[in-house]
Amino acid sequence: MSDERRELNSVDRNLQDIDVYYDNPETDVNRDDYREETAAEIAAPMNVSRDFEDDAAEDTTTSGRVLGYSALALSILSLFILPVIMGAAGIVLGFVARRRGAEMLGAWAIGIGAVSIIVGLFVLPFF
Repeated sequence: MSDERRELNSVDRNLQDIDVYYDNPETDVNRDDYREETAAEIAAPMNVSRDFEDDAAEDTTTSGRVLGYSALALSILSLFILPVIMGAAGIVLGFVARRRGAEMLGAWAIGIGAVSIIVGLFVLPFF
């Protein structure tokens, strides 16, 4: 039991010493003696240049062109097979293609898809 008290007393003394060290302004640590490493010293700042923006615009135009041709193909195919379903898919892809920069391909896909739906709903039932 006395050994436990001795250990507790030594722990309490160590804690008191630590508290005295940090709370005492006379034992203040000179902060200029320490050099701290920060991430700014390691990593270079990222430069956003116009080349990066041009590449992003080119990728968007390329993906818009692919979507535009896909939408146009769906719309043309909808004139012959499943006009309502494929025409609607062509119209939706046409809007996405226009949003991504392929305005003419998207517009043609939207127009042909709309014509296909109108013909499929109003003209074909009479034949």
